[in-house]
Amino acid sequence: MRNLFIAVLAITVLFGCKGDQQKVMARYVPERADDFVWENENIIYRAYGTALEGETLSPGFDVWVKKGGKLVADDWYKGALEDPDYYHYDRGDGKDCYKVAKSLGGGASAPFIEGALIFPTHNYSSYEIVSSTPTETSFILHYPEWEAGGHKVTLDKKITVRAGTNFCEVEDIYSGDFESMPIAAGIIRHNIIEEVSGPDYFAIWEEPSDVSKEPENSHIGLSIIMPRAEKVLLKEGPANHSVLIRTVKPNEPLKYYFGSCWSKGNVPTYDKWFEMVNNAR
Repeated sequence: MRNLFIAVLAITVLFGCKGDQQKVMARYVPERADDFVWENENIIYRAYGTALEGETLSPGFDVWVKKGGKLVADDWYKGALEDPDYYHYDRGDGKDCYKVAKSLGGGASAPFIEGALIFPTHNYSSYEIVSSTPTETSFILHYPEWEAGGHKVTLDKKITVRAGTNFCEVEDIYSGDFESMPIAAGIIRHNIIEEVSGPDYFAIWEEPSDVSKEPENSHIGLSIIMPRAEKVLLKEGPANHSVLIRTVKPNEPLKYYFGSCWSKGNVPTYDKWFEMVNNAR
């Protein structure tokens, strides 16, 4: 397993995803059950792959939190080779204290049929790196066919992460035999302290939801921004989610943004987070 990590890290360096000037990274993580991880100086996320389906089947994005200023994913995954719970403990730079389970997690999407989210029946099955520079990288996660509202659908999810921001850009392509379909992009609701919303966005401030390994007295901010959203469901969202909804045709790009922060990182209060979200719209 150590040799696998060394090989993956060498490929990461070769393709410009690591280095003194590197501000962003995105890579496949074969050493940890097909995870796909991406980050910039302020934020870090992962999506679940095929090898994890026996344990966790979810389209949701897992939100990791960090102090900011550097890339940490490779170090955390390296530590997890010795201790699978390594990144659940804060060693001074952040941790995983966010619970996803079967949900949209911190910013994924799914068809919204008759008031319910119709999740993919598989984790992402393949990926491709579209572009990579020291300050911006784009990749696509492919989700295989499943049924939603009596129709077969597939999802190609393109995510772009840029340096210097707390947000990622998404362009979802839903394909299938449907004429049009409402899609919901959202966030699972945990113990929320404050929240705000508008016609094309919402933002929440909540307590850490996974403290099974060690206590955590911080807060996590999360947000979705969706231009041309048709509806916002905050507290009344489906299956304990807050969502933004827009109807798309097959192969029509659905563009939105998801973001996060940590009160021990670059956004210490919900006032600062809500201001940042408003400025990002």
